[in-house]
Amino acid sequence: MRDDEAQGSPAATGPTGAAKGGSAGAVSALVRRAVEGDEQATHDLLAFVHPLAIRYCRARLSRLPGDARHFVEDLAQEVCVAVLMALPRYRDTGRPFEAFVFAIAAHKVADLQRAAMRHPGSTAVPSDEMPERPDDSLGPEERALLSSDAAWAKKLLANLPENQRELLVLRVAVGLTAEETGQMLGMSPGAVRVAQHRALSRLRALAEQ
Repeated sequence: MRDDEAQGSPAATGPTGAAKGGSAGAVSALVRRAVEGDEQATHDLLAFVHPLAIRYCRARLSRLPGDARHFVEDLAQEVCVAVLMALPRYRDTGRPFEAFVFAIAAHKVADLQRAAMRHPGSTAVPSDEMPERPDDSLGPEERALLSSDAAWAKKLLANLPENQRELLVLRVAVGLTAEETGQMLGMSPGAVRVAQHRALSRLRALAEQ
């Protein structure tokens, strides 16, 4: 494909339109061209990936010291680099490309948390699943997830199975819809809502103990 054709295609006009409009087809087309080595498509795809990585990493890490606010950005950059390195081996398995990005981000966060456990005196100490501040539009259960009392919230979350913690991070902290979360986790939207209800009910019971 010629450069002028690539730049004129809807998917190449920038990833933000595809992301905002929820156009999975546009993202898939962008991914295909990036995998084939299209330089502009690769640039646009990474511009699409970066805010996803920021949102995910911020949701998983919290209570960073003021002098370590760059830490989330650094981790997001690592995710982008890992995505770039993995592109030649990427194969479309029918799941959204975002699931591929979040899987890489989850590995990076896990690596960081293991490193923090080995070096507890490091400048930036990640907690677990908690974003930086609560959203006042959410209910009490959701606010527990976003509480400034990260240690307390972390204790609550630690009592949930890993799949429920991941679901709540995607739904409450990252802000995905039930449909989007289901695509990430291989669940139907209805199953996501049921699992979220059970997880939040469990959190409520724990918070009242």
